[in-house]
Amino acid sequence: MLNLHKSEFWRSFRVATWLGWQIESNWADPLLFVIYSIVKPLASASILVVMYGIITNSNFQNPLFPYIYLGNAFYIYVGAVMGGVSWAVIDDREHYKTLKYMYVAPIKIPVYLLGRGVARFLTGSISVFITILAGVVFLKVPIVLQQINWPLFFLSLLIGIVMLAMMGLLLGSITLLLVHHSFGIAEGVAGALYLFSGAIFPLEVLPAWLRPVGFAMPITYWLELLRRSLVGNVAQAFPTLAGFSNLDLFGILVVLSVAFGILAIYAFRWCDYRARERGLIDRVTNY
Repeated sequence: MLNLHKSEFWRSFRVATWLGWQIESNWADPLLFVIYSIVKPLASASILVVMYGIITNSNFQNPLFPYIYLGNAFYIYVGAVMGGVSWAVIDDREHYKTLKYMYVAPIKIPVYLLGRGVARFLTGSISVFITILAGVVFLKVPIVLQQINWPLFFLSLLIGIVMLAMMGLLLGSITLLLVHHSFGIAEGVAGALYLFSGAIFPLEVLPAWLRPVGFAMPITYWLELLRRSLVGNVAQAFPTLAGFSNLDLFGILVVLSVAFGILAIYAFRWCDYRARERGLIDRVTNY
C-alpha cells in the first residue's frame, strides 16, 4: 500500500511537471522564448535600478543597493512558484476546461498542482540568474564566489521554494471556491507581500501596526537568508533583522514554513470538499 501511494505521488508530480513545462514553453519558437526569458527580467530590474539611481544620485556603492537588488531578484520566485501553483487551477478550469478530468484521473490533485508549479520555478530560475548576473557584471553587485555561504544558500533556497509552493497551494485552494475575478488573486497577493516582506525596503518604513504582517511572513526571513548567504558582509544594511543570527533566521523560516504547509494541506481538504459539494470543479466563470 505504501509503495502504491509513492507511485501515485511521483506519477502525479512527474506528469504535472511535464505538462506545466509544455504549457509554459510552447507558446513561441525556442529562439523567441529565450529572448523573452532574457529581456523580461532585465526590463523589470531596470525599473528598480533607475528609481534607485534617481533617488540616491546613483550611489550604487551604498551597501543598501545590493540588498535591494538581490531582494528584488529573488522575489521573482514568489510570483513564479506561488502564482504558478495557484494559476494551475484557473488554467485547467477556465482555459483548457480539463480540471474535471484531472479529478477523475488516477492522480493526487494537490501533488498535481504542486507539479504544475515546477515549470514556473524553472523559468523563474532563469530570470533570477539573469537578473543577478546583470547586477554583478554591470552594476558591480559585490558577489564573490569564494565568499558565498553555499550550504546556507542552497538549503535556504530549497526550503523557501517548498514554502512558496505550499503558499501557492493555499491560494489554489481558495481559488477553487471563487466564482468570479479569480484571475488576479496570485498577482494581488504577490504584490501585497512585496511590501510586507522587506524585499526592497526595511519593515521599519511601514506603519507600526502593519509591521507584524511582515514578521509573520516566512518570505521575510527567506529573503534575508539568501542575501546574507551571498553578501553577508553588508547584512547591517537592513536593520530589521540585523539582531538575528543566521541560525535564528533559519529556525524561524523552518517553523513558519511548516505552519504554512500544514495550513495549506487542511485548507485544500476543506476547499476541495466545498468545491465538490457546490459543483465548482467544472464551472467556467470567465465572462
